Amino acid sequence: MSEEFGNDLVTVTGDDGKEYVLEHLHTIEHNDIYYLAFLPTDIDEDDPDYGLIILKVINVDGEDILGSVDNRDELEEVYEIFASVLYDENEE
Repeated sequence: MSEEFGNDLVTVTGDDGKEYVLEHLHTIEHNDIYYLAFLPTDIDEDDPDYGLIILKVINVDGEDILGSVDNRDELEEVYEIFASVLYDENEE
């Protein structure tokens, strides 16, 4: 599987049917699962809903799609990895 899904911008459809444009920041593989970190492009940085969005690659009927990380422990673990990687990259 490729670690990139094309350009740095990805359009996803939320559960509410609304489309969101996200900026892809980084991809990691953890426990044989690919996770991608995004920032929303349509929300101001001062908005309380602004923040890191983590999605994972899931296989549905033989097709890889991006899905939410529903398990809180899994999300926290992956968030810590992304925070470490992204923080270290920004320090250089």
